[in-house]
Amino acid sequence: MTRRSDWPEQAVEHRAGRGERGDRGEHRERTGGGAASSSRAGDTAPPPPEEQARAICLRLLTGSARTRKQLAEALAKRGIPDEVTEEVLSRFEEVGLIDDAAFAGAWVDSRHRGRGLARRALARELRTKGVDAALVDEAVGRLDADQEERTARDLVERRLRTTRGLDREKRLRRLVGMLARKGYSEGLALRVVRRALEEEGDDPEALDAYLPPGE
Repeated sequence: MTRRSDWPEQAVEHRAGRGERGDRGEHRERTGGGAASSSRAGDTAPPPPEEQARAICLRLLTGSARTRKQLAEALAKRGIPDEVTEEVLSRFEEVGLIDDAAFAGAWVDSRHRGRGLARRALARELRTKGVDAALVDEAVGRLDADQEERTARDLVERRLRTTRGLDREKRLRRLVGMLARKGYSEGLALRVVRRALEEEGDDPEALDAYLPPGE
């Protein structure tokens, strides 16, 4: 059997050296020498609020156009001071990166053409996005009554076949309700739906009961 005194000297030295290195490592940890690099890494100061605000706005605007109010709300959530927000957003307006009038016009064109929304629904959406009332009126004013009615008729024609087989009352209720959810007035919705059912062959006299008041 090998006695402890017969172990190779190199193994003893290796174990001793490893113990010494471990002792030195423990000493560095106790004295804080090992934390120097991490301390230096944490010394970097955050960018000033103005720089943070500009970066946030540019990142949001890269995705899609935003109103001034939407950007202001985003900056507030990130703790940007009000005076910094005001300065940065005003500068963005000066260079054309924020343009609520252009935003409102594009919104009306897109949502009316793509979703068939009426002026009332479009105005409501723009107000929730913080667009000034005068700019809202200007944007939705581009849609005249004739255009709005043509869009309503297109919507009804596309939905009409899905209601076939239902009784007259249910068809009217579903089609008028669809238009109402898109912001069309009750009078316009009733008039358009009644005309579509009549053109499809429904009894005109029976449909007279569903004419808007005064017609």
